[in-house]
Amino acid sequence: MPTITFKRTLVLLCLAFAFSGAVFLASGGSSWAQQRKFERKGCLDCHKDFSGKYFSMKALHPGVKEGKCEDCHLRHGIVPKLLLKKDGNELCFSCHSREKIGLAQPNVHTVLKTGKCASCHNPHGSQSSRLLKAEGPEACFQCHKKGDYQQKVVHAVLQKDGCRVCHNPHSSTQPDLLVKGKTALCLSCHEPGKGDFRKAHGNYPVETSSCTGCHNPHSSPQKTLLKASAHEPVVGKSCDACHPSPDGKAPFSVTEKGGKLCYQCHDEAKLKGGGTVLHDPFKGGECLGCHDPHVSRNPDLLVKKGNALCLECHSEMGRPVAKGHPAVTTGKGCVSCHMPHAAKTKGLLTAKDAELCYGCHAKVKAGLKAKAQHAPFSEGDCSSCHNPHGSDLPGILKDREDKVCYACHPDAESGFVKKAIHRPVLSGLCSSCHGPHGAEEKKLLKKTGASLCSECHKDLMKEAAGEIRHDPFKGGECLTCHDAHASDFGGMLVGRQDGICYECHSEIKENLKKGRSRHAPVTGGECTKCHSPHKAKLNKLMLAQGPDLCLNCHKQIKEKMQKEKTHSPAGRDCLRCHVPHVAEQMNLLAKPVRTLCSECHNVKEASFSRAHFNIDPGVMNCVACHTPHASKDPKFFREKVHAPFAGRSCGDCHIPAK
Repeated sequence: MPTITFKRTLVLLCLAFAFSGAVFLASGGSSWAQQRKFERKGCLDCHKDFSGKYFSMKALHPGVKEGKCEDCHLRHGIVPKLLLKKDGNELCFSCHSREKIGLAQPNVHTVLKTGKCASCHNPHGSQSSRLLKAEGPEACFQCHKKGDYQQKVVHAVLQKDGCRVCHNPHSSTQPDLLVKGKTALCLSCHEPGKGDFRKAHGNYPVETSSCTGCHNPHSSPQKTLLKASAHEPVVGKSCDACHPSPDGKAPFSVTEKGGKLCYQCHDEAKLKGGGTVLHDPFKGGECLGCHDPHVSRNPDLLVKKGNALCLECHSEMGRPVAKGHPAVTTGKGCVSCHMPHAAKTKGLLTAKDAELCYGCHAKVKAGLKAKAQHAPFSEGDCSSCHNPHGSDLPGILKDREDKVCYACHPDAESGFVKKAIHRPVLSGLCSSCHGPHGAEEKKLLKKTGASLCSECHKDLMKEAAGEIRHDPFKGGECLTCHDAHASDFGGMLVGRQDGICYECHSEIKENLKKGRSRHAPVTGGECTKCHSPHKAKLNKLMLAQGPDLCLNCHKQIKEKMQKEKTHSPAGRDCLRCHVPHVAEQMNLLAKPVRTLCSECHNVKEASFSRAHFNIDPGVMNCVACHTPHASKDPKFFREKVHAPFAGRSCGDCHIPAK
């Protein structure tokens, strides 16, 4: 009863508390919840550094100035992540229409076209006008290399008023974002009718031509903004050296055609330099194929810089390669090796064959002093193996190393297609063993004997205390047994195992002809089933101690010896009874069975005679009744025996000898 009363009291208390809570919520609970409502924070409550950084700047983005961050950004809470409402320029186009910016124009500024307004403008604020990250040309120099615009002589308008005098920042109907056509733009400042203009141009009507053909519109190391490399008649205002009078009908025609015009000043013989091999454009008098007749931003009035000019005709040489020839890819490029006009050697080379290569590869030339020299190397025919312009292969080889070698050694390519191939040969790395240019050893080998093999087979060659080494291995005569390239026999052997071994161990071969029983590994030519061909810790280079070695093959005997009583000679040493290679007895026995057994079992003792019913030992065949290795029987009797014999009742059938 007390327990029931307690439970009722507890239930009544719970109901009372629940009722009180409901009354509280109905009356003042709503005002309490209102007091707990979260207040919305502004962006600057967290981004406190922002106001200090931007609000003092001259130009502020209207969205920043009016605190309308969410015109561009999404709220991100406590996650520190930039979340824009749209990607790239699409966000800017929400207010700045494409048409107004000029995206419909045929020429649009690259940064604008690729969606990178923020490359030039700061989206929040700037000390420069139009929210630019820098004022004037400095804004442009963030992408355009400043040095090109600040050479010795700078265009006055660029220096004074900046880039926008000539260029539109976003887009234009003209190339290079110009505000007008090239010539019209120049003539808006430079009046062609004035005397100084006419004098500067030799009175030729240049206003009908492109000014930028001769002048750099930004800056130049030359006076009057002529491009870096200027033809002497142009610098000296001697246009009539090549052109007719400026008053003529065709003032910009030339007085002679092709090379004849150039040879009026340039000595043809001097340009040839004694060369008899002529560059085709030079031979055909097509000087303008490579040179600009007036000015160029490139040295020697070249129409293109460096290798780019040569690749106009020799495009196949411009194929990207993994291993470029530094002579081509750096410095003077093509003209490091080739003459531009004429040469005394084929291919317009500056020197003959290898002598050209030795100009850079002096260490390679030292190989000419080696005792053995590779024929192409000694003959100076470097390009028979190497591509002088570059290659996708190490050493700028023309092909995979072995393929290059097989080009002269075709017999080797077919000769090496065998079952076992030396890894360097298989990988096409002939130079692992052979010097490609020269060597002090025969056959261009880098080293002789085992010293060469040890480059890869260090662990095998390493000597250890107490080991016995095979004589050829000890003497470093690896090629006595192995072929250096490929073989149809395992282990890269020069022939069958037994044939190689018999070269030194001829007595075994002779004994095989006489023997009645032969060990299977011997007849199968598998000497290494028992012997190590290189080195071992055991006498006669045995792979293991005896019976362990034998039981690797004779597994049935091993299993029997593990489960049954082992005959003590079999457990100690198989060679107590057997010979390893060939025997005159069956089963490789060293002696006849009776003779062999009698060495341990005294057949003359009375106990032996009683056990064998006085049968003459001379007529006995011990293994007819006994197993020689192991047996469940204490006397080593065979498992299956005649019933009377099992009961030791020989007298039931035999008459015992007296």
